[in-house]
Amino acid sequence: MKKLLLVLAFAPAVLFAQSKKQRKAIAEQQKADQVIISNLKNHVQFLSDDKAEGRSAGSKGEALAMDYISNQFKSIGLQPKGTNGYIQEFSIEEGKQIEPSTFLSIDGTRLELNKDYMPLAYSATKSVSGMPAMALRERGVPWFVDVKEWLDKNGSKPGYNINSDIQKEATRAAAKGATALFVYNSTNRQDSISFDNKDKTPSSPIPVIYIMPSGYKKHFPDHSQVLDIELNVAFREGSRKGHNVIGYIDNGAPSAIVIGAHYDHLGMGEDANTLDTGKLIRHGADDNASGTALLIELAKMLSASKAKSNNYLFIAFSGKEIGLLGSKYWLDKPTLNTPVNYMINLDMVGRYDSDKKLLIGGYGSSPVWQQVISGIGDKTLQVKFDSTIAGPGDHETFYRKNIPVLFFNTGVHSDFHKATDSADKLNYEGELRIARYIARLIETTDNKGKIAFAKTQETVKMRGINIQSSAVKPLTVLTSAL
Repeated sequence: MKKLLLVLAFAPAVLFAQSKKQRKAIAEQQKADQVIISNLKNHVQFLSDDKAEGRSAGSKGEALAMDYISNQFKSIGLQPKGTNGYIQEFSIEEGKQIEPSTFLSIDGTRLELNKDYMPLAYSATKSVSGMPAMALRERGVPWFVDVKEWLDKNGSKPGYNINSDIQKEATRAAAKGATALFVYNSTNRQDSISFDNKDKTPSSPIPVIYIMPSGYKKHFPDHSQVLDIELNVAFREGSRKGHNVIGYIDNGAPSAIVIGAHYDHLGMGEDANTLDTGKLIRHGADDNASGTALLIELAKMLSASKAKSNNYLFIAFSGKEIGLLGSKYWLDKPTLNTPVNYMINLDMVGRYDSDKKLLIGGYGSSPVWQQVISGIGDKTLQVKFDSTIAGPGDHETFYRKNIPVLFFNTGVHSDFHKATDSADKLNYEGELRIARYIARLIETTDNKGKIAFAKTQETVKMRGINIQSSAVKPLTVLTSAL
């Protein structure tokens, strides 16, 4: 009886001590979470700031972001794993570029390139002078053609390519003695004539110049007037340099997990792909400063992790927005001899919404993912799965090399590829939850050895539940229910 009374006497003290210990652990966890949230905000704000100018591949903004990521990797203690420190440089072929020596002068007045006129990509490169009248077609001088007739006849036909008509006309004109062909549109109809720097069409025998609407109105008011024309057309094959940023944790393991995120974006629309117009900075806070920020914080988490059966390679890819160039280059010229176990790609992970949920794509790229994901439930995170390689994204290039992948994305939104994709619109608490989830996923694979690869299917069975691919409406499930 005395022993029982003694136990009862000490019970409140024990319970109080446990409660105090638990409260301390919770407080420490909350403090650690706030540090990560603050870090995520700082990363995104820096990468999406006006100074970064949208981080288009090969730009000054990319260089600013590259230095920032390199310094973050260095501060974490990651080993440099590029070809020059943390950096792996690669060439971006820009196609045909108009040389500054190109000019067009009418009656002694220089027209403004890309505002009043532009040479077309299949134009011959040469100098031409002459004194033609627009209404006449004589040998030894430039000729003019109005695209109105072609538009009236074919403009509404699906797939109509006006360039084919222009090229045929240039060949005919050259055969009849024309020294250049000037193309203009006297109507208000859209003609879709532009300079396509990727055009590989053989050059026309003579220069081909498009007189743009503003140039036509200002400089060609009278078709009977004799014009004094001086023209020079010159092109070059352009290129610029992109840069992957690569850091490494070497645990002495036989394989490595690649965690990747592209850090380039659309700049001011130099490479097109924008969904708004104007010379605007496309900030790319969600796309993909959010993934880059998460990449940096995961590097910190895994540096402190007890999961040592894999090495970890962290790659901030450039050139994703113009054809997955950075990831393709790394796979062609890897900076790591250790085999890749699997790849995780983080692309647009900053707008978590419990209604839209977190998408995990590539679920069908390994039979192991079912077992792994079923063991890392998170009641605070709702997830939907896609067995296919949802994209496009850098994970696709790894999948094509028979490497298992998982792709994380919180969904497209109204600011996608627009200047309004800003840092203030991100859900940083949601991104923290995603970071914790991915860290647990990686640690859960620590004792799985080399993850088996599988070609994805349209439907993957998970505990008897069919989780459909995005092509046939994915079934949403909670990770806490798995």
